[in-house]
Amino acid sequence: MPLRTPYADDPPAAPAPGTPGRQVRFVQDAGGTGSYAGRMTPRLDAFGLVVADMARSLAFYRKVGLDIPAGADTEPHVEFTLPGGVRLMFDTVETVRSFEPDWSPPGGSQMSLALRCADPAEVDSVYAEMTDAGYQGHLKPWDTPWGQRYAVLRDPDGNGVDLYAPLESATG
Repeated sequence: MPLRTPYADDPPAAPAPGTPGRQVRFVQDAGGTGSYAGRMTPRLDAFGLVVADMARSLAFYRKVGLDIPAGADTEPHVEFTLPGGVRLMFDTVETVRSFEPDWSPPGGSQMSLALRCADPAEVDSVYAEMTDAGYQGHLKPWDTPWGQRYAVLRDPDGNGVDLYAPLESATG
């Protein structure tokens, strides 16, 4: 029987007769005995960004091509589902401080989002459109040794936003 990893939204499984109700079995233990018996296996569901200015940040991500709901600019928390099912969430600094009063932003860029473009020309055009609109370019488009056209922007809060596409020669 193939090993199946349960998720948090799966209905709870009843323990097998004669077994304890909360056994834990990890994926790396696939050859062992035991049961998941309700063990949640974490899966990537969302990315969260803390933003200083919600309207400014959402304007950037809309301009780069994300379909962010209209009218969200004044909300303290915004989230939407990306193609593929992962959610992108934005919280204002004030929202985070409402449950963690001493929170302060970490120094420097702590993360980046990588956005796949349709082709190398789109990397160039999105980068040019964003920098022409006044957004910060970090690394101009270039052909990487690993076979991609690549560029890096900075969002209004300093996070890296990578744009990439396979090079024509890399795709066959």
